[in-house]
Amino acid sequence: MRKTVLNLKVISNLQLNDDHHLLELQSPDQLETINPGQFANLLVDHSPSVFLRRPFSIYSVDYLNNTISVFIKEIGDGTRALGKTPVGSFINTMFPLGNSFTIPDEPQRILLIGGGSGVASLMSLAQILSKKSNEVSILIGARSAVDLVELGHFSKYGTVYTTTEDGTLGTKGYVTNHLIMGDQLAQFDRIYTCGPEPMMKAVALIAKEKAIICEVSLENSMACGFGVCLCCIAETIDGHKCVCTDGPVFNSTQLKWQI
Repeated sequence: MRKTVLNLKVISNLQLNDDHHLLELQSPDQLETINPGQFANLLVDHSPSVFLRRPFSIYSVDYLNNTISVFIKEIGDGTRALGKTPVGSFINTMFPLGNSFTIPDEPQRILLIGGGSGVASLMSLAQILSKKSNEVSILIGARSAVDLVELGHFSKYGTVYTTTEDGTLGTKGYVTNHLIMGDQLAQFDRIYTCGPEPMMKAVALIAKEKAIICEVSLENSMACGFGVCLCCIAETIDGHKCVCTDGPVFNSTQLKWQI
């Protein structure tokens, strides 16, 4: 798939809560197919402390208006600068990068599990799975209710369940504490997950015990986006792999996680 580097115009910057933004970026050219799980590398302009691009999952794609949306959580100088990008300005963007989630050939019962900003890679996946008549359930975990964003958008494509560490919404605890991760898990044919690595490791272990196919989207630091800088290496059963080119999506059984 051809990689493109373009100056994309910011046509909306929606602040979801104190530190989360949803940027909608418009291409001057017709967008080619972007698959769920792929990401974009954004250049941070006018920042004396940020030199490398920042990777973001492509949250959604609108081919009619030639726009992509990216989910920004402000955690450092680079993401804070991007989160404050005004409408009408341009962001130099390299996309689409990496591989994608596997879409089953026939409708299946599927569970999506997102933690924190890891939900960003699951929105376009939920849309595609729903269009192909899969039965989709979505489990989203966060520290507190204020950190659970875009629940209404996700509910358009499946049944949404939530957990919060402080118990302010949904089940109290981690995603693995939710009832759906117990005996109910046997109803699912596949699990797709993205979020903090400890969460994904725990989900992968449960999926392995239940003999359920599980794909994970890794969030390693990815500076270059095309396998040159080697800062995103993951250890797999087939050796070391670049997350930005061989991933970010992997079958969980391929990763040499100590679980």
